[in-house]
Amino acid sequence: MKRSFVAIFFSSLSIAAWSQMTPVGSWRSIDDKSGEAKAEIRITESGGILAGRIEKRLTKDAKPDDVCNECTDDRKGKPILGLEIIRGARKTDGKDVWEGGKILDPENGRNYTLRLTPIDGGKKLEVRGSVLGIGRTQTWVRVP
Repeated sequence: MKRSFVAIFFSSLSIAAWSQMTPVGSWRSIDDKSGEAKAEIRITESGGILAGRIEKRLTKDAKPDDVCNECTDDRKGKPILGLEIIRGARKTDGKDVWEGGKILDPENGRNYTLRLTPIDGGKKLEVRGSVLGIGRTQTWVRVP
C-alpha cells in the first residue's frame, strides 16, 4: 500500500513537470527591446493546434477601447484586449517545439511565422517571430 502511494505520488510529479513543457497556459510577454511587461496572453490547445489571446494589457499607455487599426485580416478594427494573436502552431514531432503557425504584432498589424519553445523547465517560453528567416525572439514568463 505504501509503495503504491509513493509510486502514484512520484508519477503525478512527473506528469506535472511534463505538462509544464508546453506553451499551453498564461504568459506575460516581455518586450525584447525595453524589457517591460506588455501583456498577459493565454495559449490554449484544441485538436493539437495552439491559439493565443491577449487577456490583459500591462503597458501604461494601454486604453481599454484600443483596437487593431493596423491589422489587415479579420482582426482589423477588433479590440486588442481579447485579440487572438497566435494561430495554427503545432508540436514538432519528437521535440518540445511548436511551429507552423503565425503570431500577430497588433502594434504594426503584421503576421510572422511562429516558433514556440518552452525553456527553463517550462517556466519561460521563447517566442520567435520571423519573415523569410529574419526576425526576433522574446522570452515570455509563465503566469502562476
